[in-house]
Amino acid sequence: MAEDRYTTTDTRPTTTIIERRSGGGGTALIAIVLLIAVVIGGIYLFGRQGSENRKDAAISSAAKSVGGAADKVGDAVEGGK
Repeated sequence: MAEDRYTTTDTRPTTTIIERRSGGGGTALIAIVLLIAVVIGGIYLFGRQGSENRKDAAISSAAKSVGGAADKVGDAVEGGK
């Protein structure tokens, strides 16, 4: 006996649905906010560093002045002997 074979062909047209999702706007906004935060943080840290340098320079200058005054007092004491 011969086997009967049945083949079916789908003749309906195929429909392709393309969904468009726009999620790039939110990501760009987050990136911009993070960039602004990094810039502000950098400005803050560099500002503090400048302040520390000025403070260190003022202390150093004051120490030199005190050292100079101490030398003068020492010279005066030695000259008065």
